[in-house]
Amino acid sequence: MATTVTSKGQVTIPKHVRDAMKIEPGTKVVIELTGEKEAVLRKMQPDEHRPDRFDRAIGASEIKWEGTTNEYMALIRGEDE
Repeated sequence: MATTVTSKGQVTIPKHVRDAMKIEPGTKVVIELTGEKEAVLRKMQPDEHRPDRFDRAIGASEIKWEGTTNEYMALIRGEDE
């Protein structure tokens, strides 16, 4: 079955392929080049996850805020409480 690449470089994985591979929304997939004109799609295994810059940032702050949202907003705006 053929599919068309959109102007954003996206393709739709046909439903029968998604069903067979148990690909659901949020599933991470890997596209590997196997030759100059061929690629293979496979599900990413849990042990393959490589943290991106956002994963590394989670929990990295040493500052822990214990106040309310309004107090925080006043602080960053430089307002007196």
